[in-house]
Amino acid sequence: MQNIEQLKSAALQAVENSTDIKSLDEVRVQFLGKNGEITSILKTLGKLAPEDRKTVAQSTNEAKNEVTDAIEAKKQAFELAQLEEKLATEKLDLTLPETPYKLGKRHPISACIEELETIFARLGFSVAAANEIENEHFNFTALNIPAEHPARQDHDTFYFNDFEEFNGEQQRKLLRTQTSNTQIHAMQAKGAPLRIIAPGRVYRCDSDLTHTPQFHQIEGLALDKDLTFSHLKGVLQVFLSQFFERDVKLRFRPSYFPFTEPGTEVDIECVFCEGKGCRVCKQTGFIEVLGAGMVHENVLKAGGINPEEYQGFAFGLGVERLTMLKYGINDLRMFFDSQNEFMQHFGKNL
Repeated sequence: MQNIEQLKSAALQAVENSTDIKSLDEVRVQFLGKNGEITSILKTLGKLAPEDRKTVAQSTNEAKNEVTDAIEAKKQAFELAQLEEKLATEKLDLTLPETPYKLGKRHPISACIEELETIFARLGFSVAAANEIENEHFNFTALNIPAEHPARQDHDTFYFNDFEEFNGEQQRKLLRTQTSNTQIHAMQAKGAPLRIIAPGRVYRCDSDLTHTPQFHQIEGLALDKDLTFSHLKGVLQVFLSQFFERDVKLRFRPSYFPFTEPGTEVDIECVFCEGKGCRVCKQTGFIEVLGAGMVHENVLKAGGINPEEYQGFAFGLGVERLTMLKYGINDLRMFFDSQNEFMQHFGKNL
């Protein structure tokens, strides 16, 4: 017993006399380590008489716990002193100006899509979506685009080496070339009357100053029993005037689209020269912005709509093109370069 008390006193004194964490750890090893002086007593318990074993074990464990607590308390004191010393030498100067924090901005394409959705929502159109990976039926056949059409050639469309069965036939899968596929899905799911827009990504094998392999389109479709070409002109007039925030003059030119009859290209008076003629509009005073027309009866039939009862109009526009015209951006590739200066100038605040 006396030996244990002496060891405990010696250990506590050594803890008190330690000057840093290193010397404190040496004390721990000396008394509580694997071969430490207090630990060694516990190893000899098996040699003691049974009547002494319990007493010695209890005293030794109490001494061990007391020394352990003393070492831990001393260690915390050293760490606190080190922290106080560090704080005293590494003061924070609160008079320094803060580091500027740059907030991100919404990409102009995303902002324009949201703006377009808002405008068409006021005109009664709801937003619809369909798969970007589509089969030939929904992307081509149902839209009155026959197998021999140039758009179905490999150099114009991204095809997968994958097929799926549809209507008893093997249909090749592809990345959709237009959001028009949403028309067929929406007609089959909701029937008529119907009024939707379908924004989304589309893909074509094309890349230059005015084309990229992936871009964004918005497809519009309206079906009812008495819709006419005049309704189409009215919707486009309101939409384009609100988007460009001015009274826009429109020009309709006859054009061919497989999924419309009749079809038309829609031009607007040049927003840069106001119709006087400039380099952007090639001195014509007008800029082409979208294609439109009355929905072809074959497309209505493919969507499960009776063309004897319902008719309607459709239109498709490129979001990048409208965004470039609205903000004066002259290179389509800038939308995909992720340049911070471009985003800071053309991006929209969150």
